[in-house]
Amino acid sequence: MGITLAKSGIGRIKPHMVGGASADVPPPAILLNSNESVFGPSPSARAAACAAISNVERYLENPDDILAPAIAAQYGLDAARITTGQGSDDLLARLARAYLGQGTELIRSANGYLKVPNYAFANDAEVVSVADDAFKPSVDRMIDALNERTRIVYLANPENPAGTYLNGSELRRLHAALPENVLLIIDAAYEEYVDAADYESAHRLVEAANNVVMCRTFSKIFGLAGARVGWMYGPNDVVDNVRRIGLTFPVASSSVAAAVAALEDTVHTRFVRETNLNSRAWLSAALTEMGLHVVPSQANFVLVHFPDPGKSAEAADLFLRGQGIAVRRFASPAYRDHIRITIGHRHELQAARDGLAAFLDGGA
Repeated sequence: MGITLAKSGIGRIKPHMVGGASADVPPPAILLNSNESVFGPSPSARAAACAAISNVERYLENPDDILAPAIAAQYGLDAARITTGQGSDDLLARLARAYLGQGTELIRSANGYLKVPNYAFANDAEVVSVADDAFKPSVDRMIDALNERTRIVYLANPENPAGTYLNGSELRRLHAALPENVLLIIDAAYEEYVDAADYESAHRLVEAANNVVMCRTFSKIFGLAGARVGWMYGPNDVVDNVRRIGLTFPVASSSVAAAVAALEDTVHTRFVRETNLNSRAWLSAALTEMGLHVVPSQANFVLVHFPDPGKSAEAADLFLRGQGIAVRRFASPAYRDHIRITIGHRHELQAARDGLAAFLDGGA
């Protein structure tokens, strides 16, 4: 028997998704499983990435020097309070490393982003998962869960995989209840897709407090999932801590070039947003007409509930895969009767709708 060197919490990490990989779907595959933008990046972002390859032999020493000012200019933020990483998950993992350890706790909504507990476990911290209200995070239960061991309260807003959200007043009420030594992490990966009138961007709370950070990504509306670029906005001391424990040369030069160009192409971003809003509404209505329950979504996906045990989500997933359509199922018991469908091209959504209609009509 060898010597055990790994942290004990690593053994608690479990897969959070079920089903086969995208590569397992027979061609011509329709991939509606990973919340990627089917419209891809802006043409100018593609061109910028290709141009940057001409200097690929050189390290990009500090991507923040280039990307932070571009982000700040686009969103009206303070560049000094922005840092970047290999996707927002990189930043979430670093925040866990910086602020969690043995004897500390992270509070989250039980059915929120399913990857987050793994970052706490990897640092030997405990996870307190509080019950939600029909997949919407419960502010009251999160507040009730606070104790002297709490170091992080994590909230995805909008949530993934449900697409629910907290409005501005709910968000402020949650923050007002936190002690100063508790960090509120707001993961706003899907903010660009929100159309709810009472939603408020988390950057306002970041600027009004000393214990709030907002994480964002270029993987969704900007179509740069494979480039792995994320960013964080927060207090200077938190940003400094997260920078200190990052990788050397943390983001590829081609990825940074693509991200800057993507920010500048507001016409493409607006097209993706408007198309997503229209298609999300269309798919939600189409599935509801078929007798399925669709959780109201503020993201680029919808969560679909299968109420009939004889027509399960697992069987629906397998049926769609047989037709070359990949959707997402999750390991969490709360999602056993659900599948998540990414908003794709209209013809892809039509194929998914028709496939589910055939499944419900006796196709499995």
